[in-house]
Amino acid sequence: MGRKHGPAPRRTGLQFSRSVFEEVVSDALDRLPDEFAELMNNIAIQIEEWPDDETLRELDLDPRVDTLYGLYTGIPLDERGGWYGNVLPDVILLYRQPLLDDCRDREDLIHEIQLTLLHEIGHHFGFSDQEMDAWESEFSGLSENHDGSSEEPS
Repeated sequence: MGRKHGPAPRRTGLQFSRSVFEEVVSDALDRLPDEFAELMNNIAIQIEEWPDDETLRELDLDPRVDTLYGLYTGIPLDERGGWYGNVLPDVILLYRQPLLDDCRDREDLIHEIQLTLLHEIGHHFGFSDQEMDAWESEFSGLSENHDGSSEEPS
């Protein structure tokens, strides 16, 4: 239940500190359309450096060539019953190094983070990876500001 990056050639990658990466994540969240931002209710976003090999293997990924950009952990809405309540928020993990390795600039990184968040929100709603792939293809302009421009907000 994660957004993966398969065995494609690696780009040179970005060299952002953790604090700068956190600022970029914040920018990516701020640029999400309101309807997506509203879907983030009771979902915590956490940043980890890399997915661990065990997680990759659990998702049938080869740790030698595959990686993840993000992972949803929690109980999807369509699986919750009357028993659900008084629980910690669901979590979306963003994996910092794979995202930095595969993005060429800040705008590309914002776009990939937004697609990853969208993908993981879909898992929160119980969508399959195949449904998420189709959904993601509809949102190529996600990194744009709400007014449609791609300029940095002031």
